[in-house]
Amino acid sequence: MRDKHDTIIYVGKAVSLKNRVRQYFRKTNKTERIKRMVSLIDHFEYIVTDNEAEALILECNLIKKNKPRFNVLLKDDKTYPYIKIDIKSDYPSVYITRTVLNDGAKYFGPYANPR
Repeated sequence: MRDKHDTIIYVGKAVSLKNRVRQYFRKTNKTERIKRMVSLIDHFEYIVTDNEAEALILECNLIKKNKPRFNVLLKDDKTYPYIKIDIKSDYPSVYITRTVLNDGAKYFGPYANPR
């Protein structure tokens, strides 16, 4: 959800976008936070994924990147695993990591399942 300045104010996911959006505009009991968020919505942007795992990863990454004001902070502080290849050494090493650094290595991922 974006405001009139095109700022992302909320990132969410849904199996049925129609049903999810409808619930925000019903006249049922909503918290003050939700009422305020709905009053600021100017337009929606959506991204279609192939499956629920992709949707979860995308949602997590978009929230971390954009820090929308109406999303609840991720409390478990978990991140998805990446494969890191240290290409600077003569014999490149391969690691599994949950932190992506700007260190010149190649990173592949994120992956939903670390196995």
